[in-house]
Amino acid sequence: KGSGVLFAILRYLVLISVGFIVVYPLISMISSSIQSLESVRSSIRIWIPTDFEAKINFDLGFKLLDYGKSLGVTLLYAMVPAVIQIATCAIAAYGFARFNFKGKNILTVVLFLTILIPDILVVVPRMVSYANFDFLGILGLVNKLTGVDLRPSILDTVWAMYLPAIFGAGVRSGILIYIYIQFFKGLPKELEEAAWVDGANPLRTFISIAIPSSGVVILTVTVFSLIWHWNETVNTTMLLSNIRPLSYQMKYFEANLPVVLVDTSVDRNIEGIKNASCILFIAPMLIVYMIVQRWFIESIDRVGITG
Repeated sequence: KGSGVLFAILRYLVLISVGFIVVYPLISMISSSIQSLESVRSSIRIWIPTDFEAKINFDLGFKLLDYGKSLGVTLLYAMVPAVIQIATCAIAAYGFARFNFKGKNILTVVLFLTILIPDILVVVPRMVSYANFDFLGILGLVNKLTGVDLRPSILDTVWAMYLPAIFGAGVRSGILIYIYIQFFKGLPKELEEAAWVDGANPLRTFISIAIPSSGVVILTVTVFSLIWHWNETVNTTMLLSNIRPLSYQMKYFEANLPVVLVDTSVDRNIEGIKNASCILFIAPMLIVYMIVQRWFIESIDRVGITG
């Protein structure tokens, strides 16, 4: 009995220690974001500030990120493609999981290449393609025959972010498709066969049978897709040079600091302003995760994703 109590105490100590290591960056960020410069310089207290400047730090962080405008841009240019990608990746994955067709093995290799190849390696060819956008080379052929270049540039437009999502080639879409594939393979085929006997075509079977049975995997993919699009900086920087989502503003945070602080003659807690801006940036996704975290953890367990 004594050994059991000792084991329980050791287990809680380990869990508390690991939990503290995990949440330490967030605790430190919150503590720093509400301190004044004098409080930072003071060695009396570490976690509890001696002097608060939370409102000033968050107001400057809000101004630094141009939060209202940048949040709207992020919702339009990042969250909408994330939602589109959730649907298109499901369609692509269902085809991989349930149908045999010519070239399936080659396309499977291509799918894994999209996972293995970093996005930064293809962003320049993507920019060139989007600067003179041409679907299947049709407009390029017209240009050669008539000398009239009808190829539009879709850089700095919503289509630069929407088109990859529509065709299932958005931010880390290969991983999302693979997650869907593994789940669809585990669905009982008898349900779909029964629908086929009743006269349902593959599209109707997908909508009426596969999707209603895939709530757990859809939740998993939704969380991943939203967070990855929210934090995306490579495509937003290269393809949206004149548009500033929140991820872009955070990436070029240092360059905007002098512009914001030029109006004040008082020394400010720069680290506190940075951490306040970080909290403003992560807050929407943190709220989303707090709402769905219970179902998300359950879905991770049922889908079988580890690591």
